[in-house]
Amino acid sequence: MKTTILLSLMVALIGATPIANAETAAEHDARMAWFREARFGLFIHWGVYSVPAGEWQGKTNYAEWFMEETHMPVSQYERFAKEFNPVKFNARQWVRLAKNAGVRYIVITSKHHDGFGMFRSGLTDWCIKSTPFQRDPMKELAAACQQAGLKFCFYYSIMDWHHPDWAQRRPWNDLATGEPNMDRYVSYMKGQLKELLTGYGPIGILWFDGEWEKPWTHERGVDLYNYVRSLQPNIIINNRVGKARSGMAGMDQGKERVGDYGTPEQEIPPTGFGPGVDWESCMTMNNHWGYNKHDQNWKSTQTLIRNLIDCASKGGNYLLNVGPTSEGLFPGPSIRRLVEIGAWMRINHEAIYGTQASPFKKLDWGRCTQKTGDNGVTLYLHVFSWPADGKLLVPGLKNKIDEAYLLADSSHKGLTAENGPDGVLIAVPTTAPDPNSSTVVVKIKDKPEVE
Repeated sequence: MKTTILLSLMVALIGATPIANAETAAEHDARMAWFREARFGLFIHWGVYSVPAGEWQGKTNYAEWFMEETHMPVSQYERFAKEFNPVKFNARQWVRLAKNAGVRYIVITSKHHDGFGMFRSGLTDWCIKSTPFQRDPMKELAAACQQAGLKFCFYYSIMDWHHPDWAQRRPWNDLATGEPNMDRYVSYMKGQLKELLTGYGPIGILWFDGEWEKPWTHERGVDLYNYVRSLQPNIIINNRVGKARSGMAGMDQGKERVGDYGTPEQEIPPTGFGPGVDWESCMTMNNHWGYNKHDQNWKSTQTLIRNLIDCASKGGNYLLNVGPTSEGLFPGPSIRRLVEIGAWMRINHEAIYGTQASPFKKLDWGRCTQKTGDNGVTLYLHVFSWPADGKLLVPGLKNKIDEAYLLADSSHKGLTAENGPDGVLIAVPTTAPDPNSSTVVVKIKDKPEVE
């Protein structure tokens, strides 16, 4: 009886379709615990589409959707595999850059929509085996992540422009013959997923994509979710395994919901989604996911840091993307931004990892995250617009302040905080410790009371 009630509660909270190996709400929370603690992940879009580097026949706006957008015949696209030779790839270097940036998990494309496997598959030659690069970069990354203590995760595209059995076959797939057969395709896909989930150690997340085309159904999504969990019961699966995702907003609509968390893309929800709803915003550093040598429209480090804070302040994660070159290198501007984010995280990580959403509806000067502990609640005030007069008003806060200090101040020298009719007024230095975002720590005994 209790298990049934808890399962119903879990379904109501996360909007998930009940699965074959059903779990209680407590078991679900335990499985999601590391994800909620992490708050910051690195997305990596890497494949043979990095060979043309975004350029074809005078146009320069291509990336991982190269085959689809150019309508290049599959037989011609396959030649890029012969040129894909990432001899400068160093898994430990990639993982070191990620870890130093404060990242807690890595999600990498094992197979994107072009169907090319970035691992050595025994089910097809359309994978890393058909390149001059005869190593398995996924295996090397899995080992490097395990050694560094990062969660290793796979992206896998449900849609496949290359495979002859994907039912929405492209006219430019000149190698496909006969009628497509989705049952046969699903059998192939499950075979590849079994290779990924039995040959690379514990996988943190299976990040599905490409579910929106008509051949994929809700029923197939439920079946695939169950199949993946049967291979690794503790794995987390995003909502793109099913059909309920509402476009780029990334969250499920209606009753046919499958998966453990929502996936906003290139946007951060204005207010978050409330308790019990897990989500993660995936976003690029420039305009493309895959490598495009012409795309120099890079977001500033300040924007990236504030995006991370914004996600955490609304109870979500930030999945920041890098598109490596065909040589196996992170682009220089990506590296610089990861290094600069890492410098900020070394001082401010306490205000990101393991935090919950803000108790405030709006803060004109920035954002807030919080943690609840045995000794009360800690509020982390992320100040984007530093008060030049040295007076930081925390609007509507009624609690008495036990302690306030700057997180950047290792001595934790106390700041004066006074309760008033408009909230709490904190006396801060007139100069911000960090131009990207400065953190003021406020400790209170009880749950925040905000008017």
